[in-house]
Amino acid sequence: MSQGEDVKSTQRCLAQLGVHFENYGVPESKTLGLKVNGVGLQGLQAASEPLDCGNSGTTFRLLMGVLAAQPFSSQLTGDASLQRRPMTRVSTPLSQLGAQFQLTNTHYAPLTIQATAPISHPLQGGNHTLEVASAQVKSALLLAGLYTQEAMTLDGKIQSRDHTEKMLPDFGVSLETTPEHIHLPAHQILRACDFKVPGDPSSAAFWLAAAALVPGSDVCIENVSLNPTRIGFFEVLQRMGADIHWTLTATQAEPIGKVRLRYAPLNAIQLREEDIPYLVDEIPLIALLATQAEGESEIRGAKELRIKECDRLAAMRQNLEAMGVTAYVDYEDGFKVTGPQTLNASAWESFHDHRIAMTGVLAGLIARTGQGSHTVVGADSIAVSYPEFLKDLETLQTPRA
Repeated sequence: MSQGEDVKSTQRCLAQLGVHFENYGVPESKTLGLKVNGVGLQGLQAASEPLDCGNSGTTFRLLMGVLAAQPFSSQLTGDASLQRRPMTRVSTPLSQLGAQFQLTNTHYAPLTIQATAPISHPLQGGNHTLEVASAQVKSALLLAGLYTQEAMTLDGKIQSRDHTEKMLPDFGVSLETTPEHIHLPAHQILRACDFKVPGDPSSAAFWLAAAALVPGSDVCIENVSLNPTRIGFFEVLQRMGADIHWTLTATQAEPIGKVRLRYAPLNAIQLREEDIPYLVDEIPLIALLATQAEGESEIRGAKELRIKECDRLAAMRQNLEAMGVTAYVDYEDGFKVTGPQTLNASAWESFHDHRIAMTGVLAGLIARTGQGSHTVVGADSIAVSYPEFLKDLETLQTPRA
């Protein structure tokens, strides 16, 4: 289980709401397990202080769904970065269910969720059309749907990461999913279960990208999620000519397997809006890879990256141009760049964004250092999702001949 700060933020907030946790070791896998003593849908308690979600937008937005139906008010906040991210994309559809919010400047955190009537199912159900392809919005609505008076159906832009839809049946929830809609019947009860958390594909992506950048590399990653909505980056690498293969090794709600990539020259890639929901966190890596790929790469439909932990499109343009990349076209919803180009060592600015910071570290692996060393400013932000990142990188490096 990840020890990233985002996971800790989720656990800390839930503990404030009365959920009890117990850590234990899993010797056979050399990992840490977590026992969660649930309190039931009606058993959460009011927190005595605001719930601080740190840098985690997932924690914040999913808690909005859970707390929208509680008979007590809650306050949610986060760090400076999280307070710049819009929350109306979640509060607006939840308000249509009957939830009530007070947001800062009508759009942002900190926000207050007003208490609802103290009845078993205080929210309304019905049909709701998603206007944005966001797993966070979709999951917030599904979690709120556990508290609705009648069934709830989601349609519209539902094609995004589907972890919540896959996991809810393991916890006793009945729901129907098709490419067009998700139908959640009312009046359901959650049941405890054992669940193995696979490795995060977005974390694995950095090692695959590193192997795709450094000649002679050969990397194999085991126990990683092969959820079809999360392997978009693997498929992009394959389309770019990378020697990459993945194999299923265990079947559960979240399929688990191993991925191996051996270095091969890359070709340019073109991506459009329909591709983005399945690899949205990997776009900075794709920008870096595109500078080393043969031909003109163009990525469009990625406007979502403007409102992440930082403006990731602007961050990549600034950093790559600082490394000497030329003819980089910055669109409102993406970019275009021709490769391959030589990267020069620079001071890479992370903008307090963990994914930009880790991408900067990989850029340093191939940077020409004749005029100085490559540094990543704000590398401490990596701890948000992958605190062992630099240590793991050291284990993959081998002395050069």
